[in-house]
Amino acid sequence: MEFLTLLYGATMLYLCFLIWKLFDQRRDQECYILDYQLYKPGDERKLGTECCGKIIGRNQHLGLNEYKFLLKAIVSSGIGEQTYAPRNILEGRETNPTLHDGVTEMEEFFHHSISKLLARSGLSPSQIDVLVVNVSMFSSAPSLTSRIINCYKMREDIKAFNLAGMGCSASLISLDIIKNIFKSHRNKFALLVTSESLSPNWYGGNDRSMILANCLFRTGGCVILLTNKRSLKQKAILKLKCLVRTHHGAKDDAYSCCNQMEDEQGRLGFYLGKNLPKAATRAFVDNLRVLSPKVLPTRELVRYLIVSLIRKLWKNSSFKSSMNGGSKLNKSPMNFKTGVDHFCLHTGGKAVIDGIGMSLDLCEYDLEPARMTLHRFGNTSASSLWYVLGYMEAKKRLKKSDRVLMISFGAGFKCNSCLWEVMRDLGDTNVWGDCIDEYPPESLANPFMEKFGWINNVEDATNFKLPDFLK
Repeated sequence: MEFLTLLYGATMLYLCFLIWKLFDQRRDQECYILDYQLYKPGDERKLGTECCGKIIGRNQHLGLNEYKFLLKAIVSSGIGEQTYAPRNILEGRETNPTLHDGVTEMEEFFHHSISKLLARSGLSPSQIDVLVVNVSMFSSAPSLTSRIINCYKMREDIKAFNLAGMGCSASLISLDIIKNIFKSHRNKFALLVTSESLSPNWYGGNDRSMILANCLFRTGGCVILLTNKRSLKQKAILKLKCLVRTHHGAKDDAYSCCNQMEDEQGRLGFYLGKNLPKAATRAFVDNLRVLSPKVLPTRELVRYLIVSLIRKLWKNSSFKSSMNGGSKLNKSPMNFKTGVDHFCLHTGGKAVIDGIGMSLDLCEYDLEPARMTLHRFGNTSASSLWYVLGYMEAKKRLKKSDRVLMISFGAGFKCNSCLWEVMRDLGDTNVWGDCIDEYPPESLANPFMEKFGWINNVEDATNFKLPDFLK
């Protein structure tokens, strides 16, 4: 009898140990952001209206119709005059980029942002355990990851990853890699480095679906410091709650809607197809289908199911005739505001922001951070989400326990999203410090129409020549 009691007690202790071990492991699998540093180039790299006009004027392959198309695209883009471009484009060498141009562009960003972040955090490069770099349109040898490791003399056993070709959604893909590493390795620090290289990717032809990218993409980048150390929980600014990735690469139309290619004359550029909005919508819907149960409260999910059921029944004429006021039944989408306080949207363009806002039934207050980021910094590709987050922080919107939803899109075609919990009240101005009080401005009107609107009055395309001040 005593033996059985002893055996029973030992079994219970072992079960308690297993439960404690499981709970202890899960506590070390959290993913926290300790700090992040956005990149803001020098003022000498700003793209003002006149500068943009001269860059466009250097393209000898454009005609009157292409100039009118570009004017319309730029005016409606939502991008202002304070964005940044690579040096080779500003110096007039955009059609003949060198490897050195791409490397220099990336190293300027690395040296500026990584050094600032490490200095502010008090960490030495040797304390970094994981390094993930994503730059879609530039892949050198040695890799950009290796260049950083060499520059900062990081450890030999660092886990390093270099992602290329993942598009504007690469930032959250990098985050997913770090999250999974944190699940099996305790007490680690990780650096996520996200940017895009524009120096070697300027399109110098006249294909409208390819010159559009020239109007939208701008220089930018961000470095994020993450950890799974529970002892640093109180110092963290954000905690990752969930991450959802959707990939429609198996669908031919989605796969081919945006990609790097050559035009009929062999000029390299980035193609944005007319079916891109359709592909983005389908990926977005599939992503939300998986995301919504993870972020929305039960009451909202139940409400949506009931409303959806009523809408299906409403299609039955006999059911409809038995109800009064049936014609007033409106579509009732999920209310994501019941589970999300702030929305970090990919700044792919004004149409992208408007489309997401309409789909999620967001108000102008919700869309303001994305609109202002697009206006101030343009489409900075995978790093754009972090500029939107920086705007929210600079405006002191982010309070403890708030939930922030990030949504990104990328070539392939991909839609990725994640939810963060704010760990404490945030108010750092980061790169927005010198202009945050000016936003939102009274008007986002683009000065291009005022300065170059005369081109719409020109009708003779055959004899049209650009004025000397644009050459």
